[in-house]
Amino acid sequence: MEKKFVLGIDLGTSNSAVTLCDLESGESRVVEVTQILAPNQVGERKSLPSAVYLPSESEFSAEAISLPWESSDRNQIVGTFAREHGAQVPDRLVTSAKSWLSNPHVDPQSPVLPWNSEIGEQKLSAVEASRRYLEHLKNGVLYAERLEGREWNLGEGQVVLTVPASFDEVARKLTSDAAAAAGLPEPILLEEPQAAFYAWTDKVGNEWRKQVQAGDVILVCDVGGGTADFSLIAVSEEQGNLAVERIAVGEHILLGGDNMDLALAYALQAQLEDEGTEIDDWQFLALVHGASQAKAKLFEDGSLTELPISVPSRGSSLFAGTVSTTLTRETLNAVVVDGFFALSGPTEMPEEDGGAALQEFGLPYAADAVVSKHLARFLARSLQNVKGSESLSALIANPEQALAGELLKPTAVLFNGGVFKADSIRARVMELLASWCEVAPRELQGFQPDLAVAKGAASYGRNRVTGQGIRIRAGTARSYYLGLESSRPAVPGFKPPIKAVCVVPQGMEEGTSHTLEGRTFGLVTGKPAVFRFFASEIRGGDQPGDLVNKADKVLEETSKLEITLPPMEAFPEGQPIPVFLNSVVTELGSLELWMQHVDSDRKWKVEFQVRMD
Repeated sequence: MEKKFVLGIDLGTSNSAVTLCDLESGESRVVEVTQILAPNQVGERKSLPSAVYLPSESEFSAEAISLPWESSDRNQIVGTFAREHGAQVPDRLVTSAKSWLSNPHVDPQSPVLPWNSEIGEQKLSAVEASRRYLEHLKNGVLYAERLEGREWNLGEGQVVLTVPASFDEVARKLTSDAAAAAGLPEPILLEEPQAAFYAWTDKVGNEWRKQVQAGDVILVCDVGGGTADFSLIAVSEEQGNLAVERIAVGEHILLGGDNMDLALAYALQAQLEDEGTEIDDWQFLALVHGASQAKAKLFEDGSLTELPISVPSRGSSLFAGTVSTTLTRETLNAVVVDGFFALSGPTEMPEEDGGAALQEFGLPYAADAVVSKHLARFLARSLQNVKGSESLSALIANPEQALAGELLKPTAVLFNGGVFKADSIRARVMELLASWCEVAPRELQGFQPDLAVAKGAASYGRNRVTGQGIRIRAGTARSYYLGLESSRPAVPGFKPPIKAVCVVPQGMEEGTSHTLEGRTFGLVTGKPAVFRFFASEIRGGDQPGDLVNKADKVLEETSKLEITLPPMEAFPEGQPIPVFLNSVVTELGSLELWMQHVDSDRKWKVEFQVRMD
C-alpha cells in the first residue's frame, strides 16, 4: 500500500512526542497529544509524560478519567495527570519503563512495576507499560488530528520509532513488539542520536553542508531525563557529495536530568536540616518535583539569581506545615554544572560500584554521576574501535591528530536532550572537549533539545519512503559472536579457553546476510546443548568468520541459551552434524542465526540472544 504519511515517535524515558509528516504536502508538524490533565479535564500537549498511574478501586470515578476514545485500559491514567498526581502516590506510579526494557537482570515481560510497590495484581511489565504509552500516543494523535479535520488510516502510514543507540538487540525487539501490540504496523527502529542529526539537517537545510566537511567527526551528545547517549558520525565525500556514517555508539548509561533533580533535592534537604527543619519521604518527593521546576526556570532565565520552593504537608489544611526553601544559582551551578559536568581529565574514567556485598536491587543506575567521565570513556573506546578498522580509520581527516593520545578527538558537536537547553551546560561541555583536544571542536548551530528526536524520526521516514534526502550509514551498533568449544584432548584439571567466531560484523546493514563459507562447524542435535553469545562495541575491524581467543576475557558475554534442537536422520543423538553458519539482519533490524547442513537443505534457527537471562 502506498504510504501517505510518516509518524515519527520519540518514546522517551521521561517524555514522549510524535511528529507527523504529510508526504503529499511535504509538511511536518509536531502533533499535540490529547491526554488527561486533571480529573474531568482533557487537553492537548506537545509531549506525553512517559508515566502510567494505577488508581485504587475507588480513587476516581470512571467519568473523571475517561478519554474521548475507546480503550481497554480505562482504569489507568497515562501522561500529564499520571505524572503530577503519581508524584504524591509513588507506589502507584509507573515510570522509567524504557530503562527497565534494557535491564539485564529483570524480565521486561514480568509485571514488576511500580518497582518495590505492594499493590499486587495491578502491576505492569516494562513491555506492557511501553505498549500503553504507544497506544495512547497513537490514539491521542489520531484524535487531535481529527479535531483539526484530518483523518488518517494507519495502514497508509510509515511508523518510525526511536530507541537509544546503546539499546541491545533484545531491548530493540521488545520495543518493536510493544509497538506492534499497540497497533502500530511494522515500526522501523531508528537510533535517537541519528534522529537528532536528521532533525538538525532538516532545520538548517542546505546550510548543514557548510557547517561540516569531509573528514569531520561529529559527536552527538544526548542527555535526556533518564539516560546519557553518545554517538560518533563521520562525514566523507562520495562523487562530490557529502556522505555520513555512524562509526561508534556508547554504552547504556542511566544518568540524566532525573539524577540532577534528585541531587538538587538532597542539597536542599541538607539546607533545610541545617535550619532545623526535617521533611518526610512524601515531602522529599515533592521537593524533587519543585527542584526540577526551579532548575528549568533558572537555566532558562539568566537574570534570576534564586527561586523559592514550597513543599506542602498532607495535613487537613492546604498550607498546614508548608516548608519553604530557596534554590540559588550558586547551588544550581555547584550541583549540576560543576558536579555532573566537572572539568575532569581525559584519562579520568567513571568509578565502578563501591563493592558492597549487598546492594538495593533495581535499575542499574550509573555508579558515577559525572557525565564528563562517561564521555571520556566513550571517546577512549571509540578510539579503540576506529583504530581496529581500516575502513573506519579511512573516514577520519588528520588521523595523526584525531587518533593520537587516549581519546578520539571529535571536530564538531551536536547537542540533544532537555539537559542541553541550558547554555551553561553546553558551554561547559565545549570547554571540557577543548581541554582534551589540540584543536577545539565547534558546536553545530540549530539544535532542537526537546522535540528533535521525534522530528528527526519523521524526516528519516520521509527520506526512506521517497528515496530522497540523506541517509546515515549505520547497521548494527556492535559485532556479535558465537562461542565455540575447542577441539582438543581432555586434560584433568584444565579448562580449555573459550573461542568465539564473529557472525555479525559491526555495521552490518538491514536486509543483508553473511554465510561463513569454507568454514564447517559441528552442531549437536537431539540432546541439550548450550549456545554462548558474545558482543563488542570496540572491535569494528572483525569480519564474519574471524576467531577471537579468550572470548570470555576480551568480549562481553551476553547470554547462554540451553536448547535441544530436533535431530536429523542418519546422525545418532549427540553426534555433531557438519553445518555452515548464516547470519541475517532483517529489513526491520532483527537478528537471526541459521545453521545449514552442508550436504542438504536442512536448517536450524536459533534465536539470536544478545543479553544475559
